[in-house]
Amino acid sequence: MPVIMASIFSALIILMTVSFMIKVLLLGYKRKEISFRQFLLYVSACVGAGAVFATSLPFVYTKLFHWVLGA
Repeated sequence: MPVIMASIFSALIILMTVSFMIKVLLLGYKRKEISFRQFLLYVSACVGAGAVFATSLPFVYTKLFHWVLGA
């Protein structure tokens, strides 16, 4: 149960971070500071990295809890 709760809260933090990064990139694109291709590349990189981290969190937390609690 603690692994699930920790994973959910961490995934929410990652989701918020990715959404704010997309907002910042959209602002840069609207100001013509980055091109459309750069915008797409950076957005896909942010979403991909967030997805990788969010899916690997339960495994990391499981190992961490087993190491700390010795269960």
